[in-house]
Amino acid sequence: MQRKTDHTDRTVVCHVRAPLLLEPIDEQIETLQACEDEGAIDDLLLRSWPKEVALSEESPHQEVLENYERFEQWADRRGVSVRPPFRERETTSQITGETRERLVTPLLCLEIYEDDDLVGVFPHTDERTEETYTTDEAIATLRTGAVPTPLEPVDAGAATDADGAPDGTISDPCPDCGGELIDGQGLFACGDCGWVGQVTDSGRYVAQVTASKTTAEGQTPPQS
Repeated sequence: MQRKTDHTDRTVVCHVRAPLLLEPIDEQIETLQACEDEGAIDDLLLRSWPKEVALSEESPHQEVLENYERFEQWADRRGVSVRPPFRERETTSQITGETRERLVTPLLCLEIYEDDDLVGVFPHTDERTEETYTTDEAIATLRTGAVPTPLEPVDAGAATDADGAPDGTISDPCPDCGGELIDGQGLFACGDCGWVGQVTDSGRYVAQVTASKTTAEGQTPPQS
């Protein structure tokens, strides 16, 4: 999980919940400070954030939301997820009954830059394998002078389950023969009888020709 690089300006931004600078969190920060002292990283920036913030434009913690958006964009490009460690939840006021969405932040999160390029956010997770690259692992790699390499998700087209069947197999049976259906990005196929079709908005499986007809009939004709 690491790669050697030519020297560039390496910056680590460490976000931590304050005032929860308790073990093992403080040990991780001490190790990062040692990395800076030893020259393994050029700059260490410590930032604090609250346990949770409102997911709204009126939130006083817009910087946290901007960080979260940047982390999600990075994760999308890599094919991994930052949920966890981030978590979204809803809260309902007992007085007004109003429901609000809130973002729960991790105890500690790292973003690593090579010059001005964001090369890693830790921790992050490969949702397919449920493998997580932790901050402990990232810090241990930084201590060696290397840059942590993010997880490389398994190619969805090549992934298989424990029985050797394509990982895209879904639990619903084929409407014609009852065999297993394979999800091909919205187009479903049966490996037993060759049935091919789609799912309507109501959740019903229909053959491809019928699905196309249903879609066409539901479209609003263009205005002349």
